[in-house]
Amino acid sequence: MIQKELITKPIEAELQTLRALIQESLSSDNPLLGEALAHIRKRSGKMMRPMLTLLIAKCFGEVTEKAFHAAASLELLHTASLVHDDVVDASTERRGQPSVNALFNNQVSVLVGDYLLSTSLYHGSQTDDVRVIRLISQLGQRLAEGELLQLSNISNDIISEEVYFDIIRKKTGVLFETCAQVGALSANASPEQAEWARTIGEIIGYAFQIKDDIFDYFDNSAIGKPTGNDMREGKLTLPVIHVLNSTKNEEMNSLARRVKQGNATQEEIAQLVTFTKENGGIEYATHYMAQLVERAHQLLAQCTDDSVRLALTTYIDYVVKRNK
Repeated sequence: MIQKELITKPIEAELQTLRALIQESLSSDNPLLGEALAHIRKRSGKMMRPMLTLLIAKCFGEVTEKAFHAAASLELLHTASLVHDDVVDASTERRGQPSVNALFNNQVSVLVGDYLLSTSLYHGSQTDDVRVIRLISQLGQRLAEGELLQLSNISNDIISEEVYFDIIRKKTGVLFETCAQVGALSANASPEQAEWARTIGEIIGYAFQIKDDIFDYFDNSAIGKPTGNDMREGKLTLPVIHVLNSTKNEEMNSLARRVKQGNATQEEIAQLVTFTKENGGIEYATHYMAQLVERAHQLLAQCTDDSVRLALTTYIDYVVKRNK
């Protein structure tokens, strides 16, 4: 098992400061808003994205107030997008706990998401760095574009890896790449160094989403979503896309189109999941992740801080070896 302590070791004190800043931002005297924010605080995740910002900043120097506000801004923007996504997807759970819309209602969820988004922008403004503010603003646009691209893809018959990677870059990759790029900029890195950081973040984002997609082919309640959930929502991910295109099985391709149209039964979805696993879909996606990790490890050789380089290497390994 990956030692998470190796990831946080170079930024232990900074991570405590950041957690306190985010927790303060997830509080309100307004009774209804305060209750919703308290629920979000309780289900807060591992903070993988803001940790990446802090580690990249540490790679180029010290973690400054600019880095703290940038990391908080990105985490709150991410949280806002999840609250809104649960409304769009009519999801009742998030990380194994009730979603905000399930606990309250859609109206409250949308407004809470808006509040989080505004708070994110406030922290972005506190960086006093137009480059950081621009990247955070563009991130919000690109995340929304990714969700819309995914929605439009559900309704068409195209089953291609190119479309899949376009979607996950705009849904997940841009978040990690922005976290890394902003971390570099907060430490006054050069444009070339900031691009190096962006590339590492992009690779991590791809690997993170592919791993999440692999989870959907296995029954594990700890993950927080049932097997085949993506397909129930009309989404086809890398393992099944590869198998459909490599086997050219017309029966399964026809079934996949019914999945995208929302017409497949639970039994048919289970059949497609089994077909994917029996024809090497999971192995293909896992191998693709391994190639991404190898490239990221090569890039990390440029980080001259030994402890930070080890932390980032462990971070990437954790992304692809985690079990939820």
